Amino acid sequence: MTFPDKETRAACWTARDEYWACLEQHAPMHSSTSGQPEPKQCVALRKLYEKGCPGQWVKHFDRKRTFEQFKAKMAKGYEPLNEQQQQK
Repeated sequence: MTFPDKETRAACWTARDEYWACLEQHAPMHSSTSGQPEPKQCVALRKLYEKGCPGQWVKHFDRKRTFEQFKAKMAKGYEPLNEQQQQK
C-alpha cells in the first residue's frame, strides 16, 4: 500500500471531521467501536469517510474518538454506585 498524497489525506480528514460533526450534533456519545448503528442522519457521511480514508485509518480514528470520549468522561469524575447497583 502506498502512502496517500497530500490531497488524499486532506480529503480523508475532511470526511472524518464532517462525520464526527454529524455525530456530535445527533449522537454525541455514539461510539463507532461498539458496533452501535450510526444515527440515520450520519450514515451517508460515514460511507464517504470509509470511502475516502484507508481502512486502517478509519479504525484508528474510530478508536481515537472513543478514547477521547473516555478521557473526557474520566476527567469529569466517576459516578458512585447507587444502592440498587451495589446489591446486584
